Amino acid sequence: MTLRIGNASGFYGDRFDAMREMLIGGELDVLTGDYLAELTMLILGRDRLKDPAAGYARTFLRQAEDCLGLAHERGVRIVTNAGGLNPAGLADAVRHVADRLGIPVRVAHVAGDDLTAAHPGSLAAHAYLGGFGIAECLRAGADVVVTGRVTDAALVTGPAAAHFGWTPRDHDRLAGAVVAGHVLECGAQATGGNYAFFRDGDVRRPGFPLAELHEDGSCVITKHPGTGGFVDVGTVTAQLLYETDGARYAGPDVTARLDTVRLSQDGPDRVRIEGVRGEAPPPTLKVGLNRLGGFRNEVVFVLTGLDIEAKAALVREQMEPALGKVADVRWELARTDRSDAPGEELASALLRLVVRDPDQEAVGRALSGAAVELALASYPGFHVLAPPGKGSPYGVFEDVYVPHGAVDHVAVLHDGDRVAVPPPHDTLVLHDVPEPPLPEPLAPGPVSRAPLGLVAGARSGDKGGNANVGVWARTDDAWRWLAHELTVDRFRELIPESRELTVVRHALPSLRALNFVVEGILGAGVAAQHRFDPQAKALGEWLRSRHLEIPEALL
Repeated sequence: MTLRIGNASGFYGDRFDAMREMLIGGELDVLTGDYLAELTMLILGRDRLKDPAAGYARTFLRQAEDCLGLAHERGVRIVTNAGGLNPAGLADAVRHVADRLGIPVRVAHVAGDDLTAAHPGSLAAHAYLGGFGIAECLRAGADVVVTGRVTDAALVTGPAAAHFGWTPRDHDRLAGAVVAGHVLECGAQATGGNYAFFRDGDVRRPGFPLAELHEDGSCVITKHPGTGGFVDVGTVTAQLLYETDGARYAGPDVTARLDTVRLSQDGPDRVRIEGVRGEAPPPTLKVGLNRLGGFRNEVVFVLTGLDIEAKAALVREQMEPALGKVADVRWELARTDRSDAPGEELASALLRLVVRDPDQEAVGRALSGAAVELALASYPGFHVLAPPGKGSPYGVFEDVYVPHGAVDHVAVLHDGDRVAVPPPHDTLVLHDVPEPPLPEPLAPGPVSRAPLGLVAGARSGDKGGNANVGVWARTDDAWRWLAHELTVDRFRELIPESRELTVVRHALPSLRALNFVVEGILGAGVAAQHRFDPQAKALGEWLRSRHLEIPEALL
């Protein structure tokens, strides 16, 4: 008895046509869509300040208008977190669309995640719910289930629990579904998108992934026939490491043990996931708090030709009087210039000034006026990429934890009945998993200085103010070398901005992988725009580009 669950969205703004492509491309039982991220919740919160009826992903409503009839004809149920801050509002909007189009669909939604009232000063405060509210809606016959903030994997655990009759104590089965959901949640990242070894296949337009789930919690990750991209052990490994940390991947339904995951190629574009063990969930739920942190502005000065460092020093001195009272001032000089360059852009470096302050005026006209007034009175060749604006609000994200009982998790069925979803019977206070045994190191031999990326893949991402970098080896011998070579000290050496931060390494031998968590590198989260790459999406690729002594036998 196989349950085929597909994904048609990895973020708010993903490929609009993906829902139709997934519905017509092959057999499906359930189609999911993930529209929420930490930054998205802030965006939706600001939308709702302007219009109390807003707060959900409007893209989904337009996709539903296009595809509800098709899903109904094919018997595919739709489960999505596009409800954002207003799942009841989106559920009503979907009903109106269905009524207008004459499509007999039953729409339910999940409520209880909104804890904003309990957290004064936050723009949005939402608990990450599990999948059993979704399961209640599906068991009662819903064709479309809309949620607010649930874990990304809940979009899979909910349908799986409903289909197979799992209970909250089926930890191993639920853990398998969590792993499948984590692979699916980011859409094309499981089918060759954003993949370190993208040249292994045609990724110009990768298809979206689906999971063939089995009653025991095992699954096969694949995609519809004829769609672009590819699915192999590497693409699945990369996504498994994305935005995780240690061996325990905790959620409200179950704690999945990533150190038990076994992957194998099951044919072209098919990867089998099995052996996943589960433990009870932790006693608390994560709550994401989004608030406005103040106002932000930036200007990028272009420095061309000779004396780059002196030009940068001059403009910094000239801007200093205007910045004296600003709370947070950051300068970054990117030496993108080349000597004797054949083009002006190649001869130019970029000096980026970012300012933040609770007062919009301090980062608005004061900055803009000071920068513009230098146009004829600063370094030779003075110009900026764009004139600075009046300053814009920025957000701050943090997570806190509350007991399961502090949240009223409710399934609002298609007929209006409300079913309370009880908290889990068993919980487990998590602790660090002991460092697993590492393989024997490679025998000494000749080495050459080369980029790490020649022998290892990486994928990185953000969790609040932290970044994670998952690194995996493609062969057993490469893993024997990587496990001993890429220590925390070596990581800090290769990524200098991590040297003063806490860096934690987790080894996952069954995936031939290491996962590094760099605490605080993203400041107050993506919405605060703390660094050049605010979500650390390219941090892994920077690491792969760094050179170190690699055994020649691996090259």
